[in-house]
This record gives sequence, structure tokens and C-alpha cells, in this order.
Amino acid sequence: MNKPLLAALATLAVTGVGVAPAAASSAAPVSSAATAATASPVSSAAPAVRAVSFAGTVALSNCSGSVVRLPASEDDDPALVMSNGHCLETGFPAAGEVVVDQPSSRTFGLLNASGTRVGTLRAGKIAYATMTDTDVSLYQLTSTYAQIRGSYGISPLTLNDTRPTAGTAITVVSGYWKRTYACNVDGFAYRLKEGEWTWKDSVRYTSACQTIGGTSGSPVVDNATGEVVAVNNTGNEDGGRCTDNNPCEVAEDGTVTVREGINYGQQTYQIPACFGLDNKLDLSRSGCALPKP
Repeated sequence: MNKPLLAALATLAVTGVGVAPAAASSAAPVSSAATAATASPVSSAAPAVRAVSFAGTVALSNCSGSVVRLPASEDDDPALVMSNGHCLETGFPAAGEVVVDQPSSRTFGLLNASGTRVGTLRAGKIAYATMTDTDVSLYQLTSTYAQIRGSYGISPLTLNDTRPTAGTAITVVSGYWKRTYACNVDGFAYRLKEGEWTWKDSVRYTSACQTIGGTSGSPVVDNATGEVVAVNNTGNEDGGRCTDNNPCEVAEDGTVTVREGINYGQQTYQIPACFGLDNKLDLSRSGCALPKP
């Protein structure tokens, strides 16, 4: 996983260099002589990438995230913040564990387009979180979208309800580090296994997205639409096979492939089907495929 910030800084103190728990170099399998590159911000991005801003992203205490709306969300609905399941303040959910409607008073630093922190948002509860099949957390805030816009002039990012395609130009936007990472969707992992956790249909990035510890939970934005298609969560650090911080891809026929230095996100198009009126979670809704408690 993209290590939460404290773990990343601990590694930094030991190595004295930039931490790249999901730093990418090439998409070569483990048998190739792939070497992870150091992480770097996208400072010379193409004009289309520069159009993706930090507006609506948030900084957590240990991760990144974003204020998100569903396609059917309304201005007076309680706002949602999306991050990773492994970024929960209560620790990593176990394999098979699903957290629903758990009280939370966690705070988030809201950023404007230039990456300046303009305010603090507060959760009322964890609406949904898991590390099973996907790696996502969705906090319900004490503010509505209209209140956030009225106070800070910031609108939420929209979750696309359509599965992305290979080749899509994307930007990973880290609210914690105030960095962006631009690349393309390289393809999809039928299953992505890391330690005790297994995720389905994960997005594999091309090697240009050299995400680092603390970028966990960052929205993955489709450059063409400005909508969120995934949530950034992990990468293979040093060529390990299916271990913590070294996920492996498992094909439908059981073939295992390790791609050292390549990073991944979890698709989010399936989330809108699980929320109804007033942004209320309803895992029994038709079309909702998120894991249930």
C-alpha cells in the first residue's frame, strides 16, 4: 500500500532519500531488471494535465482524499470525503471486514485550486469503509455541499459512474503533499493481492505515476472529464510477491505477475449505485456490488 504518512516518514528517516512505496519505473514483470525510480511531482505536465487542480481535495492526518459527490447528489446533501480503507483512524480493516455508519469526528484540511488550505471540514461518521474487493473509505461530513461552497467557494469532485478504459489520461492529485502525478491507465488487474487483502479489477498505472507514501486516498481524475475514476492506494515497492507493500497481479487463470515499481488504484464507478436519496448508503440497492458487512 501507499504507506500512511507516519510510516513513510519513518522510512525516510532511515534511508535519507525520498520514499517511494509505490514509485514506478517500468511495467516489466519481476523477472526483468526493473529499478524503481524516485518519486517526483509533475512539474512539466502537458497543458491538459495542468487543468486538473487541487480544488476539492483534502489532507488527512496521514493520507490524501477528496470531497466527492455522486452523479445524483444535491446541494443540500451531506457532503462525502473519499479516501482509502487503509487510511482509517481506527487502523486497517481486516480482510472481509466492512465498516458501516461508524461515528467519527475526523477533520480534513480543504484545499483550493492552487493547493492552499482554506478551511477545515469535520466528519460526522464513517459511512462506508473496507479493504475487501476494494480499498475505500467514505466519510459523511457535518456540512452540506452548499455550505462548503458558500464558505470556501469550493465544489466537490464528481464520481464517474462508468468504468474507465485503458489508455485514459489520468492525474493522481495528492492533497497531503500538494503534488500531482500524471500518467495513463495502463490496464487492469483481474485480482490484486497484497498480504491478507485482495482487490478486484484494479487500475494499473503507466510508469509515469510515481506516487509516494502519503498519496494514499488521492482521487484519480480523468483529465478529459475532470471526474474521479479511481482512488489511489498501492504499488509494488521492491519486487516482492503478494506481500505487504508488494502487491501481485493474479489473472483469471491463476497466473501471478509481479511488476516492481508499478502503482495501482481502485475503481470507483461502482460506488454511486450504493447510495440513494440524501447521499444515504444503501447496500441493498439494485446494482450495488460493494461488499456488505
